[in-house]
Amino acid sequence: MKVLLINGSPHENGCTYTALSEVARTLEENGVEAKIISIGKEDIRGCTACGGCAGGKGCVFGGIVNTIAEEAKTADGFVFGSPVYYASPNGSLMALMDRLFYSASAHFRHKPAAAVVSARRAGTTTALHDIENYFTITEMPIVASSYWNMVHGTAAEQVAEDGEGLQVMRNLGRNMAWLLSCIEAGRKAGIGKPENEYGTRTNFIR
Repeated sequence: MKVLLINGSPHENGCTYTALSEVARTLEENGVEAKIISIGKEDIRGCTACGGCAGGKGCVFGGIVNTIAEEAKTADGFVFGSPVYYASPNGSLMALMDRLFYSASAHFRHKPAAAVVSARRAGTTTALHDIENYFTITEMPIVASSYWNMVHGTAAEQVAEDGEGLQVMRNLGRNMAWLLSCIEAGRKAGIGKPENEYGTRTNFIR
């Protein structure tokens, strides 16, 4: 089993990375492979709704979006992490997720996911909600922890002192590992993915 963790911060080894590393370490302690990918300071443009990805070859703008999409094919679960900017996630991460989930949703559907945020003080719960919206529209079970998935501090060293925040990250890792094990056990017992309905679209303005 493998979990892909996306560091949406421009600081590769900062607060968000510190939180994700605690999750990753706990996953590996519970027998789950963990891989962290940082989007760094790359200039990530938003989705232009061009429809080019309909051909099945990924986002036409390429870059890290398609790199993560390729990694997602073999991942069993996901954790998306972000610093909090004005009570919302990093804009680069949001642009990435717009393109990623629009062009490669099949690689994420029905796979467990979690959001993690870091902040100096506030805006965390709204930022978590913004990220989780991508999961709920893609039929992904959301993994929770013993508190909201957040850490606090203005530097990695301060996050390392956030005892409760790191505890939440460890519990998140355990919960993710447990859910993945349950899904794997169900698969071995013959329980497959639900046969859901698609295709009906209702427009409210005609």
